[in-house]
Amino acid sequence: MRCILFYKPYGVLCQFTDNDEDGAKRKTLKDYIKIPNVYSIGRLDLDSEGLLLLTDNGKLKHRLAHRKFAHPRTYWVQVERIPEEKDLDKLRSGVVIKDYRTRRAQVKILEQEPDLPPRIPPIRYRKTVPTCWLEITLTEGRNRQVRRMTAAVGFPTLRLVRVGISIKISQRKNIAPQFYDLRLDSLQPGEYRELTNKEKQIIQELL
Repeated sequence: MRCILFYKPYGVLCQFTDNDEDGAKRKTLKDYIKIPNVYSIGRLDLDSEGLLLLTDNGKLKHRLAHRKFAHPRTYWVQVERIPEEKDLDKLRSGVVIKDYRTRRAQVKILEQEPDLPPRIPPIRYRKTVPTCWLEITLTEGRNRQVRRMTAAVGFPTLRLVRVGISIKISQRKNIAPQFYDLRLDSLQPGEYRELTNKEKQIIQELL
């Protein structure tokens, strides 16, 4: 089994080919990852960055991507303006987006701007509008969900970076679930690494 952690940069498609019929040249995973027969577990939007997990194991891909298994994903999210606690409570309890209500989420304001590599290109700042960084942890990953959630409560997302994926490794009844966290750590945009033997062993126990 091959399993890879990749730091997806801004503007890169979460696939190995670009099916755009307009002929625009966009970067794909193929520009960074030369390992054959691995595919992303879940997705990150073209304009989002951060941790992407890839594997050649179909069963593992299903186990980690399907929302019914509720593996937490953690994002650092830069939004316009400064939300109050009542705004964060709306995100925590779930917001209605189109025809569904999002699951409960963990949300907090980061006291300091996170130490992240600069985005290329940088976001567009408005001098008269302050910004704020949130940490949001979800147990589902619908299309553009984080952006739609923050917009629904009045705080548009400017930058979105997935920094962690937690793997539920214990699901016995009447016992609190245990998680193993995969993080970006020292990876830089465009870099990847294979999982360590210890990490592979933990993940293989799910199969």
